[in-house]
Amino acid sequence: MADRINSVKTSFFGKGAISLLPAELKKMRVRRALIVTDSFLYETGVADQVGGALLEAGVEYAVYYRVKPNPTIDVVNECINAALKLKVDLLVAVGGGSAMDTAKAVSIVAANGGRVEDYEGVDRSKEPGLPIVAVNTTAGTGSECTVFYIVTDPARGSKMAMVDANCMVSIAINDTDFMMSMPPALTAATGMDALTHAVEAHFAKNANPMTDKDALWAMQVIFDHLRRAVKNGKDEEARTMMAYAEYSAGMAFSNAGLGMVHAMAHALGGHYNLPHGVCNAVLLPYVMEFDETVPELKKRFKGIAEAFRLNCSEAQASREVIRAVQGLSREIGIPKTLKELEKVKPEDFGELAELALHDASMSQNYLMPSAQQVIGVYRRAYEGRP
Repeated sequence: MADRINSVKTSFFGKGAISLLPAELKKMRVRRALIVTDSFLYETGVADQVGGALLEAGVEYAVYYRVKPNPTIDVVNECINAALKLKVDLLVAVGGGSAMDTAKAVSIVAANGGRVEDYEGVDRSKEPGLPIVAVNTTAGTGSECTVFYIVTDPARGSKMAMVDANCMVSIAINDTDFMMSMPPALTAATGMDALTHAVEAHFAKNANPMTDKDALWAMQVIFDHLRRAVKNGKDEEARTMMAYAEYSAGMAFSNAGLGMVHAMAHALGGHYNLPHGVCNAVLLPYVMEFDETVPELKKRFKGIAEAFRLNCSEAQASREVIRAVQGLSREIGIPKTLKELEKVKPEDFGELAELALHDASMSQNYLMPSAQQVIGVYRRAYEGRP
């Protein structure tokens, strides 16, 4: 079977990487851009720092700064209207996954017409979206290098997952200067999001040697450096390695797919407006316990054990890997159970399971679970029991 690998045309990494943007923009011959960001990054001047690079390249810009976590259809529509009114030929996402998801949705709708809801699912657009520059300020989502974007539909109380090569970013910038001020809780949540991407890509039914290489390397680096980045946000080596790792994990899942953790996390996050990275982190070990029952995944658990440098047999690998993930989560302050997230209600698990089963990420899971199995995982994650 032939495998397709999607990748970003140009990516820049490391301290001061934003300085390399103007020369690339001149090659693109764009003239008018819309920076897509949140109010915090606008008010603290980060958006204008990026704007300075645009002006240096001769690109005029305006700023849309009303992006919220778990961006909704209304936010996307407002941003689409701004982009169309200004007749921009470039979108510049500044922030984490929420800013990039918003920019990707705007990019697709602005180029293809219709409504953002029309593009839920896989490869629903016909034309490439408007060009996007993604300036990443976190180290977790991998959105700057993926074919995924997520938009929340409040009317349904769920998230819409879009998988579309036409939303790929043109230029990705991982400048650690923009990551140093991330608080410990955000560093932990986004780092565990990246680890979840790598694990799910390695377990996905479409995994291949290229995605396994990216996923396993990302796991090793995250396991080695996330604690340091949480403990000391000014640790430049830890920040830099986490930036490379989250990008590598993003490349892995963008081409292999995700799975049950993300499908269940999308349902949780959309229903209760909870942070995506935290939902993933809490659910990950409980879904891995479900994955233990799949004989074909035993060797893949062993691969993760080796990436974590755990000395164990293939028969022991799944247990040791799950313990290691739980230990990392506890050490960096991730809640152990869904019950600790307070908003979550067990009586909603049936509805959440149905949402998860219809999420695009679930279609890439190695084994398709039943509704009762998904409910069972939610219950175990809520109660904190295997």
